This record gives sequence, structure tokens and C-alpha cells, in this order.
Amino acid sequence: MRFLTVTPNPSIDHTVELAALTRGEVHRALAGSVEAGGKGVNVARVLARHGHHARAVLPSGGIDGARLEALLAPQHVHVVPVAIAGAIRTNTAVVERDGTTTKLNEPGPELTTGDVEALCRSVLTELDATPDWLVTSGSLPPGAPTDLHAQFARAARAAGVRCAVDTSGTALAAAVEAAPDVLKPNHEELAELLGRELLTVGDVVTAAAGLRAAGVGEVLVSLGGAGALLVTADGAVWAGGEPLVPLSTVGAGDCTLAGFLHSRGTAAQRLATAVAWGRAAVLLPGSTVPAELQTQQAAAAVRTLLNPHPDTLVKDLQR
Repeated sequence: MRFLTVTPNPSIDHTVELAALTRGEVHRALAGSVEAGGKGVNVARVLARHGHHARAVLPSGGIDGARLEALLAPQHVHVVPVAIAGAIRTNTAVVERDGTTTKLNEPGPELTTGDVEALCRSVLTELDATPDWLVTSGSLPPGAPTDLHAQFARAARAAGVRCAVDTSGTALAAAVEAAPDVLKPNHEELAELLGRELLTVGDVVTAAAGLRAAGVGEVLVSLGGAGALLVTADGAVWAGGEPLVPLSTVGAGDCTLAGFLHSRGTAAQRLATAVAWGRAAVLLPGSTVPAELQTQQAAAAVRTLLNPHPDTLVKDLQR
């Protein structure tokens, strides 16, 4: 399949591995890695690694913009850079031996009105080629309108291209109004959007069903270590597996979304693939994306459950 991703706020992702993080102390890292990052970039990387044609539209500026493009070249991601005056950001993740991940994300460069217009023109040009999916995701940099992901979703619909959105906060609220085919909030983002705690499966399903009633096609809710819930016109399905001790959780949600879009079949089959890709990702260091063999191995440990009991606590889903 052919995928077009848009990442308004790409990054250089620097991951540092420590035995344990102690605030205010000097640490000697066990290992470190650098990858091209940003949610849409991660989606493109893992899809390309699984043989799909992936094009990534992103702002690019400064030395790190050139570095990001160079990092993606050997990963078979076709970069569509939009030149900006500012320099792209660097995000740092500190991963401890027990899997605890602390992220330090910079805000990103200030986009001018001209930068935003150029980014939109590039997306429209790429949509003329009618890819199978547009994936627009991640945070928005300063200067970007809060409805930028929504604008891209509407442009995809006008072009007859399916669209998936993965963002948070006000950008997520705006994206709901654009009614994308797939919306992928995590548990915390969905709770923030609704303004209430979502403690049970029924809470999550009801919240996702409300988004569907607003026009969203399918809602894929990642639940961290508790797996994921998918809500469609036919009901809800859960997928997960035995608890894992992650090497790094950076980019795991992006791999989950990519696996979902890659897969075909029933809702349960597509969700199982999504969860397998996410589980494979957390067993790799930094923001490394899994290869086909790794996702296939992870799939063997994934189980699904149709319409899980609504009173089940989210934290108890794997029991």
C-alpha cells in the first residue's frame, strides 16, 4: 500500500539508557541512540520497513533538518521536505533499566504563516497522487493553527483518500470535527478530551462511541501496558498480551497505528496486528521500529476479546 504521512513538528530523537535516573545527579549512560522522529515520521519508518511505499511530508530547517533527512534516507522513507527558516527540535528520552521512560520534548520551531501555507500546499500536491492513506499526527509547533490536522483530514476526504489522525489536546478536539476514518488517542488523551476519568472498559467504549456519533469512523484507543481497544460500528474489541518489561516505549503508539493500517481482515484481526506491532516496538531500544520477523513473533502472544465486559477496570484487562 501507499502511505502519506504528515508530521508538522518532526524531531531528532535522542535516547539515553540509564540503570536508574536520580534527579540532580551525574549519570553515566549505558547506551545512546539517535533517530529521525515525530509521530508521522515513526509511522512512515515502520511501514517502509514492512515493504510499504511511505512518503513523509515535514518541515525541515537548520542543520538538524538536513540530519533528519539523512537519517531517513537508508530507511526507504521518501521525504517531502518543506523548507522553513527555523531549526527543527531535538527530543530526549531517558530510559531506565526497568522500562521507565522520561521524555523531554522541545516545543519546535515557530512556523510562519508562509511556512504553514507551504506545508498545506505540499500535502495537497501529494494527495493528488491518491495514496491509500493519509496519516497526520503529532504535536503542533508554535505558529501552527490548532485545526491543522483537521485541515489535512478534510483535504484527504476531498481527494478520496482515507485519513488517520493521532494527536492530542485542542488539536485532537478539532480533528474530531473533521471526522477522520481512524482516530487514535491514547487512554489519557481521550480522558482529557472528554474532561473526565475513564476507569472502566465501559467508560472508554462510551467515550469512543461518542466520537463515532460525531462522525469519526473507527476509534483506536491505546492503553499502554493494558493493550488497546477498538470501537467500530459493530461494537468493541480488546487486544493485549502478557505484561512486558519494555526497553523503550518511544514510538510504540506510532507502531500500533501503523500495524492497524497495514492489516486487513476483521476488526479483531486488525487490532491484534496493531497490538503486536506496538509490543514488538517496546522490546527494542530507543525509537527503533520493528521488522517483519519481530512483529510476527510478537503476534503469537496477542489475544483478543470481543465486547469485553463494560465493568472491567482498564488496569485489569490483562488479567
